[in-house]
Amino acid sequence: MNLSSQPSAAELVAAARAARDRAYAPYSGFRVGAALLTEQGDVITAANVENASYGLAICAERSAVVAAVAAGSRRFLAIAVAGNGPDPVTPCGACRQVLREFPLGPDLEVLCAGETGEELRTTLGALLPESFGPEALGPATEP
Repeated sequence: MNLSSQPSAAELVAAARAARDRAYAPYSGFRVGAALLTEQGDVITAANVENASYGLAICAERSAVVAAVAAGSRRFLAIAVAGNGPDPVTPCGACRQVLREFPLGPDLEVLCAGETGEELRTTLGALLPESFGPEALGPATEP
């Protein structure tokens, strides 16, 4: 969806919760949705997809990043993540590292939610301190 103005944190969390309802989690029952806000104001939503070969499952956050990149976006302002438990859910380590790859890196806003209760508002840098990023490899070869 392209919004004329940027969505509020509450709207971004609501989009993540709606995406969570589309998760495919027949093995764990742990459903997660993500809503990634691009610099252009688009909100890219995705859900986790499990697999009988557990290692092939993909998280909602990485699914959203892949969809955004496929749509031509590489600059993200925020991501909301919503799990199906009562407490806020944070991105896993692999998702944190994938999000770290893109501009804003440690400054990316991360909104974490559960089904109910308080939400956690933080940054990727707080979730992944002293992180390894693209700048450690020298000049980029792609824009």
